[in-house]
Amino acid sequence: MRQVVLDTETTGLEVRQGHRLVEIACVELIERRLTGRHYQTYLNPDRAIDEGARLVTGIEDEFLLDKPRFADVVDDFLAFIDGAELVIHNASFDIGFLDAELARLDNGAGRISDRCTVLDTLAMARERYPGQRNSLDALCKRLGVDNSRRDLHGGLIDAQLLADVYLAMTTGQGAFELGFEGAVEQRDAVVVAPVVLRVRPRVLHASADELLRHEQRLDALDKSSADGQSVWRRQG
Repeated sequence: MRQVVLDTETTGLEVRQGHRLVEIACVELIERRLTGRHYQTYLNPDRAIDEGARLVTGIEDEFLLDKPRFADVVDDFLAFIDGAELVIHNASFDIGFLDAELARLDNGAGRISDRCTVLDTLAMARERYPGQRNSLDALCKRLGVDNSRRDLHGGLIDAQLLADVYLAMTTGQGAFELGFEGAVEQRDAVVVAPVVLRVRPRVLHASADELLRHEQRLDALDKSSADGQSVWRRQG
């Protein structure tokens, strides 16, 4: 299975206000393994970057003046993603901007959904970790992914981090390159061969702050329970 982990940077938050892409970055996974292939480009958006976006990305207007426009790179970009499953954090945001850029071309390129399926890791994280922060930084911390290089948001760094987060979140669904070997997937069942550990598993312990917030969450659930004690407290 071929997947492309994708991230974009933009001039602002609202595509309906005419904001544009300033960076597209992708990394390739095949059978849940990073191949080393990637696609990355900066773009001249033909408009100014909002101050808030500039502070987040560190990208300046002057830096983009000599960069290609979306129309100049669209063929290479579409060739890279064509037929893949796109893995995106908060997919509606990135897909909205990509579809808007394709619509501006007026060349029959269609929409991203005409070429790819999309997996939204934000929706996945909200289902797995309800009531918790599920930003990329929060997920890196929760899953033990090193994000120390992420001083500013950059498309390629974020795509690489998201690939690590996605693999960590879904490691029970198949073979994870750095963890276990021997899992064989079949259409109707998963047959698992004897597990061989390559490295000692990392044990993550809750911090004092996390334990405090956990207790505060249980207190809130107790208050909403009819008998003053939530099912989580009784199970504990």
